[in-house]
Amino acid sequence: MSTSVHPNQALFGGEKPFPVIPSCEHFAGSEKLILKALALQDTLGPIFDITCDCEDGAAAGQEREHAEMIVRVLNSDANKHRMAGARIHDYTHASWKQDVDILVGGAGKMLAYITIPKSTRAAQTAEMIAYIQKVAAARGISREIPVHALIETHGALHDAYEIAALPWVQVLDFGLMDFVSGHHGAIPATAMRSPGQFEHRLLARAKAEVVAAALAHGVVPAHNVTLDLKNAETTFSDASRARNEFGFMRMWSIYPTQIQAIVDAMKPDYHEVTDASNILLAAQAAGWGPIQYDGELHDRATYRYFWEVLQKAKLTRVEIPAQADAAFFS
Repeated sequence: MSTSVHPNQALFGGEKPFPVIPSCEHFAGSEKLILKALALQDTLGPIFDITCDCEDGAAAGQEREHAEMIVRVLNSDANKHRMAGARIHDYTHASWKQDVDILVGGAGKMLAYITIPKSTRAAQTAEMIAYIQKVAAARGISREIPVHALIETHGALHDAYEIAALPWVQVLDFGLMDFVSGHHGAIPATAMRSPGQFEHRLLARAKAEVVAAALAHGVVPAHNVTLDLKNAETTFSDASRARNEFGFMRMWSIYPTQIQAIVDAMKPDYHEVTDASNILLAAQAAGWGPIQYDGELHDRATYRYFWEVLQKAKLTRVEIPAQADAAFFS
């Protein structure tokens, strides 16, 4: 095997690689807030996604106009990085198919993803995905449009493994507030904030099951929002706990100051990035056979892990040693 073989070719062999996407997803509802988020994305760089919200963002009776506005903005010069998706209405809402018709029909080549909320069983999510696929095919869109599925009901949590296995699913999102509300007071309102959201046993169980279901099917688990909008330290702490204690690899933002805090909390450690660079360079030189590094044995199993570390470092702008950057990202 040539020593110049890239990790993507050497390590996966036709298997679907794990999605490497930004660790922060910022929600924006109105045209003003979407444009503001796109401008911030241009300033900070492509380190976060933007979810244009048809569900909570659209005023009742203006669902069509709101979806058409999102299409207009996504097709404009403001969407420089093409890292914006949209949340549609839920399965029980009369406008969800209209949302898909407008969004996929008008911006199917630009949509970074479509988020599906409030399903109560896997069959509902499957039907919605099938409709997205049908509209995409009818409009001549050959790409897979990634689907993000919200787990925020009892039924969705029960079917989380089935939902994660559905086609086009890229992310499982945990929806804290709706999930707490669905417990009819059995979970107190204080558990919508920290530390309760991590320590209440029903919530800890739910979060762990969402992460397990997602990772078992090669999709990204995404954590809920922090309600404290303006305290970046609180957001950083929540993102750190979500990442390090539960395994979430992405988190929602609902206020601009939360974005950098989430990215910082979830980005790889610099020392691990350095080790990853050295290990992968040595592995490439050895034709991707086993190597020793710092007294430890490494092979393809660990190479896959360290390749994902490097990709996440690149995405979150953690400095990568020059030789590795040139070898793997040039």
